[in-house]
Amino acid sequence: MIRLVLALFLLHFSNNIFAQDLNYYLPQNINYNQSIPKPEDVIHHQVGEYHVTHDRLVNYMRAVAAANPDRIKIETMGYTYERRPQVLLIITSKKNHENLEQIRQQHLILSDPERSASLSIDNMPIVVYIGHSIHGNEPSGSNASLLTVYYLAAGQGKEIENMLDNTIILFDPSFNPDGLQRFSTWANQHKSKNLVTDPSSREFNEVWPGGRFNHYWFDLNRDWLPAVHPESQNRLAWFHKWKPNILTDHHEQSSNSTFFFQPGVPSRVNPLTPAMNQELTAKLGRYHAANLDEIGSLYFTKEAYDDFYYGKGSTYPDINGAIGILFEQASSRGHAQQTNNGVLTFPFTIRNQFVTALSTIEGAKDLRKEFLQYQRDFYINALKNAAASSTKAYVFGDVNDEARNQLFIEMLQRHEIDVYALNNTIKNVKTTSGNFDFEKGKAYVVPANQPQNGLIKAIFDKTLEYKDSLFYDITAWTMPMAYGIPYSELASNYNKNFLGEKITQSMSATSGTIEKSNYAYLLEWSDFYAPAALYELQQGGLLTKVASRQFSLPVKGTNKEFGYGTILISVQEQKISNDSIYSLMEKVSKKYSVKIHGITSGNVTAGSDLGSRYFINLEQPRLAMIVGTGVNALDAGEVWHVLDQRFNMPLSMLEQGAFNRVDMQKCNTLVMVGGNYNELNKEKLKSWVQSGGTLILCEEAITWAAQNGISQVNFRKPKTGEDSTVKYQYIDREQLTGAQRLSGAIFGVEIDLTHPLAYGYTNKNISVFKGNRVFMEKGKNQFAVPFVYSRLPLQSGWVSAENKKAIENTASVLVNTVGSGRVINIADNPNFRGFWLGGSKLFMNAIFFGRTIDAASGRVE
Repeated sequence: MIRLVLALFLLHFSNNIFAQDLNYYLPQNINYNQSIPKPEDVIHHQVGEYHVTHDRLVNYMRAVAAANPDRIKIETMGYTYERRPQVLLIITSKKNHENLEQIRQQHLILSDPERSASLSIDNMPIVVYIGHSIHGNEPSGSNASLLTVYYLAAGQGKEIENMLDNTIILFDPSFNPDGLQRFSTWANQHKSKNLVTDPSSREFNEVWPGGRFNHYWFDLNRDWLPAVHPESQNRLAWFHKWKPNILTDHHEQSSNSTFFFQPGVPSRVNPLTPAMNQELTAKLGRYHAANLDEIGSLYFTKEAYDDFYYGKGSTYPDINGAIGILFEQASSRGHAQQTNNGVLTFPFTIRNQFVTALSTIEGAKDLRKEFLQYQRDFYINALKNAAASSTKAYVFGDVNDEARNQLFIEMLQRHEIDVYALNNTIKNVKTTSGNFDFEKGKAYVVPANQPQNGLIKAIFDKTLEYKDSLFYDITAWTMPMAYGIPYSELASNYNKNFLGEKITQSMSATSGTIEKSNYAYLLEWSDFYAPAALYELQQGGLLTKVASRQFSLPVKGTNKEFGYGTILISVQEQKISNDSIYSLMEKVSKKYSVKIHGITSGNVTAGSDLGSRYFINLEQPRLAMIVGTGVNALDAGEVWHVLDQRFNMPLSMLEQGAFNRVDMQKCNTLVMVGGNYNELNKEKLKSWVQSGGTLILCEEAITWAAQNGISQVNFRKPKTGEDSTVKYQYIDREQLTGAQRLSGAIFGVEIDLTHPLAYGYTNKNISVFKGNRVFMEKGKNQFAVPFVYSRLPLQSGWVSAENKKAIENTASVLVNTVGSGRVINIADNPNFRGFWLGGSKLFMNAIFFGRTIDAASGRVE
């Protein structure tokens, strides 16, 4: 009889844990205001019964804000690519709402070291930013946000009132609206009435690219620092509007795990993060442990995850006077999944996220003065550190490409970093790209002596020394190198007279006026947006040519030099009128801030005449990229983004099956990024290249193509990291093998400026980002290798001795001639995370000029 009763109880329990009412989640020792709508009143299902869609999530947030305006104010931060709103709830007591702007202004003084010392924090509320599910297919965070906002809006009693009196809660229910919508649709449409827990079932295995990413398949949890995307830009504006003391970042991890909260691995904390940051993180961790203990949930800390790269949600606050907290909940991925720890239900994952949101707020309230004092000290120490450092400022600027300068300045200003125009020319300054003259009016200065000193160092400094050899993410991201902009530290050679006018907002690069011509126009290729301009000119029906030689001729009465890659538009060769040509030139010049010159004669003063065979006809690119199962979605998304958003160029995205069946003659350029292409018709691909196609291969796609006879590349294999004279222990294996991963570092490359793939570059040394172990041998034909890693290529980042040796003097870019076509092998990622603008020119050159590369230069010898 007892067994029967127990069996019936367990059956009842197991059926009900899959769909819980609020009693499963909420503390039962307080009363709730019945006038506040419960989640199911608005989203039409119980929390955890289905995955909340983003539209219903926003509807509930608006409903709760409308029901309790004394506690909640809702803001729209902005919109995603798919035009979904990013909402932010400001949750606090009625008393605080009545003085909200005054509280905000007073709180900001803590980050101003010139005013903060005398500020009293005795009665100052702490600011806590609670953020959820930046990866759309890690949805327990956003679903838990329904509970947290209900608890804060409806909860009654002195405990809640005291909490709200002492905290300002910035509540972001969805960091990634587009990804959350994509994943919730998938999970809900595959839910059965009788829940299926088999991990191999379709519910738990999304189709490519999955819901993790934003619209362009980017990982938004790597975008806090570069802030390429509107989701990040919108969020950062509110982050700096309030400068919170704590920011939580609710994630999910593998289904067979438990629950992680920080601190992370101690040896992988960025050295710019103060030790007190980790002490406060640990203090707050005790509150998380207590709440998880109370409900019987297992957890771990100080393993697996690190605090090194400042572009993540849990680390960006660490360099901004705050504490970032990463939560990682084992993922049910669907509604209930069998794991090593039993059946993991969606409600269970939601509850863990909910209780740690509450523990964060509770800990923030109790430790309020410690966190406020820490923020004040952080910024006071920033100025002390700046004064003690030998680096007093950073100077940067590309005299040939003002657009990239302005994009870099925009990025700095999003992080509240002050930038000034350079007031005095600085000559013969050593940079990673060689010695430069930084000219007054054409360069910029970032003084180190400002509150954001720590972040400035994180952006500009190179790192070559590390305490650990295992990293969760990249090990280097020196931003001026990424943007391809010459820069240098200023130390004893710095004085305040270098500071000109403060740049209050980024200025669009100006193109100047175009002189109307009946003869020809010349488009300079060094401008960042020149590819966008060229494509629009071609789209307008113009015949275009590229200069494969340098030349000079008079422009507006002054002799001007034109570099490799200059685009020629001869007026008399066009099918449209002179007036239409001029109108198009003016439009494109203003739209893209590129330099276009009207000229009256083809008689050059030096170099090749404009009628020379060295001006080569260009074919308009007709682009496609292989996507889908097996392809690295991040790499593919970067290509899609750079073409669509930066250069306004359409891209056909073909699944491998589509490539196999469609007529590929409609495309003349095909991109393949890292991935597995086993379903691709290899003979068709090779035949397409032989017929004149340009195949651009990036990273691991090079290995696949070489192994399948598409291209001819030999690879250098690095030695293993094991020393045969040393006896290792079993526990050493993870460290040894992990150290051979190339997580992401910056390397110097020497380029041939005369090669079509280098057109538009003006320095023979550039920086590339490498996060793979594709090491191409140069071969005997030196003309096939226009980009080569230097003898000591590492510029910033961690790389094992074995990988460092393997990369020296190998090819960064290698060209193969295959029949009438070209295969362009790019060993690195020229479009990394959308911010590696220094690689954009190489990638666009491959697209526009790949077909112009001399056949003999790409033959394997």
